[in-house]
Amino acid sequence: MPFVKFSPIERRRISLFFVCLAFAVGAWMFFALSNSYVYQVQTLVRFVNIPENKAFTSLQSDTVNLQVEGTGWQLLFSKLRIKPQSVDVNLGILKKQSFIDLSDQLSGINRKFQSNQKVIGIYPDTLYFDFSSRVFKKIPIRVNTDIRFQSHYGISDKIKVSPAFVTVSGPQNELDKLEYWSTDTLELKNINSNINTKILLQNPLKANISIYPRVVDIEIFVDEFTEKLVEVPVKLINNNEFRNVKLLPDKVKITVLTALGNYNEVERGSFEVTADIDKWKLKGYKQLPVIISKFPDYCELVKIEPQNLDFIIQIDD
Repeated sequence: MPFVKFSPIERRRISLFFVCLAFAVGAWMFFALSNSYVYQVQTLVRFVNIPENKAFTSLQSDTVNLQVEGTGWQLLFSKLRIKPQSVDVNLGILKKQSFIDLSDQLSGINRKFQSNQKVIGIYPDTLYFDFSSRVFKKIPIRVNTDIRFQSHYGISDKIKVSPAFVTVSGPQNELDKLEYWSTDTLELKNINSNINTKILLQNPLKANISIYPRVVDIEIFVDEFTEKLVEVPVKLINNNEFRNVKLLPDKVKITVLTALGNYNEVERGSFEVTADIDKWKLKGYKQLPVIISKFPDYCELVKIEPQNLDFIIQIDD
């Protein structure tokens, strides 16, 4: 197939044509995107000015669709440009009625948005609520940690939290689901000493739940860890038929990592080790597995020797 050859003048004309075309398209897009349009954005609802003496349950989703008037540029990047990422809905009127007309709050909502964005409508435009008496419940606090210790260091005792309980208020059906309340995650690195700090509690996921206090003090005991070997006798369980069962051996050696401060407290009585004869009677095991049924807090098992025991059974004639 023959190639069409253009002269230098023709090539310049073609290049100029495409440059002009690109400029024209760019200018058209610029002016088109500079015009005002109405576009729709989904955003979260954040309830404020909540009545203190009432517990409520929202009867619709926690998101609303905003009709926002803005430029074509904002329409193009609406998911990135909408600020803030939530709208505040004032619940003060719920002292008199059980619904919120969002059209009455447009002016307040618009004050939180950028000046070149204007909310002209919200769907749904009315929020309904189911009310109940606000109840109170005390639940324990659970500390979330992500702590990296120096080599051979670790937590040596139970974490102290002050106060140890948080008071939660809200609808009875919501509080019945709560067993504990978590803190934010405490992230620390290269730790080799005790930790004393304050930490925030996680914010309620629902607007009809309130907590007090918001901040707690925590104390984490840190110590250097070392290995300790303890010899522990094995207790035979579920032996209701045989007068004499001899375990071989009848003791096991347990190696643990323990804090230096707790070293002398970790002894034979800190452990309970069993072997279940039913493993042979019911399942035909030729050796009985060793089971640790009692283990000291804040120790880490390194190994247990042996892990399985031979046994000899004396059967009465």
